[in-house]
Amino acid sequence: MRILVVTFIGTLLSFAVSLLLAIIGTVITGAIRGVHPDMRVAYRLIALPMALVAGGIIFVLSVGMEVRHYRQSKTLSAIERLS
Repeated sequence: MRILVVTFIGTLLSFAVSLLLAIIGTVITGAIRGVHPDMRVAYRLIALPMALVAGGIIFVLSVGMEVRHYRQSKTLSAIERLS
């Protein structure tokens, strides 16, 4: 359950940051070209794919950290029983 919560929150944060940067970049590009910026580009082509990639990476790292934590706690409890 903890893995899913961390992945969800990390994905939301990465979506928000990438969307902010994409909107800023789209507005700057529109101002340079002298046209109205198309905000659909910021959502569909930049922020969403970046958030999905970041969510996948966060999921894999969370699973690795949880496996390491489980093994470490298992080893420490075995050492504690031997003492």
